[in-house]
Amino acid sequence: MVQRELMVMKVFKSVKWLIFWMLLAMIFCGSICFLEGRQKALEFLGGYLIELSLSMDNLFVFLTIFTSFRIREQAQHRILGYGIAGAIILRFFFIFFGVHLVSRFEWILYVFGGILMLNGLKMLGNDEEKDPRDSLLLRLISKVLPMTNAVAGDRFLVKDRRGKRLFTPLFAVLCLIEGSDIIFAMDSVPAVFSVSTDLFIVYTSNIFAILGLRQFYFVLEHLHHRFAYVKYGISIILVFTGMKLAGLAIGWYVPIPESIAIIGTILILSIIISAVLSSGRRTRKGC
Repeated sequence: MVQRELMVMKVFKSVKWLIFWMLLAMIFCGSICFLEGRQKALEFLGGYLIELSLSMDNLFVFLTIFTSFRIREQAQHRILGYGIAGAIILRFFFIFFGVHLVSRFEWILYVFGGILMLNGLKMLGNDEEKDPRDSLLLRLISKVLPMTNAVAGDRFLVKDRRGKRLFTPLFAVLCLIEGSDIIFAMDSVPAVFSVSTDLFIVYTSNIFAILGLRQFYFVLEHLHHRFAYVKYGISIILVFTGMKLAGLAIGWYVPIPESIAIIGTILILSIIISAVLSSGRRTRKGC
């Protein structure tokens, strides 16, 4: 009973911080509306909503990685802190070069659109979860870097009896988290291009979504069984944003307010369906 109350308190605290970051993003959106106009504010809101919804899939990957390596909560906090800081830096370079690429070769948007549609359809038909311990990146890290066999609390480096520095598996987990974020950015950044190619708008919408990820993760960690079907909503959002980008080649354009409404509706419906189906499944088990 006490353990359950502690879990509820942790989830409630994470939800409060998540709401704080969301409100901060909306205040920033209002500032853009006041300074740059309604169109730029809608572009920011659309980009923020796309990034936030797609990030849920990445958080499930984080959860799988931490569970596979049995990483304790204190160490998870540290890894996510470093991971978010790394994502903020790497995302700038990714978006900077992406925007310049699009400005020089507009047709690349159609290619991005095709890739997003394929990835979305692939996600719809893929129910298998890969074991992170079989990752190619992890095998390369273990071959290149001297590493211990066991985790040492929340430390990335330790010394052996001879004073030699060794990396711990926690450092390998951090590399996996950063690597998965780079792969995730290959979907999420082009998806944001479906509503804006303005460097400032794309970057800030990404950053505000990323800033709340740590709290979002700890909410999902305790309630992930209630979000089991959200990935199907995420895959549909990927297909939709891909269609938006590819559709530009034939003059098909969905206005940003309609895009925001469609993406928001898909995300909310997927969450509601997940909650209803998971509750029904738990009720049947209880019977």
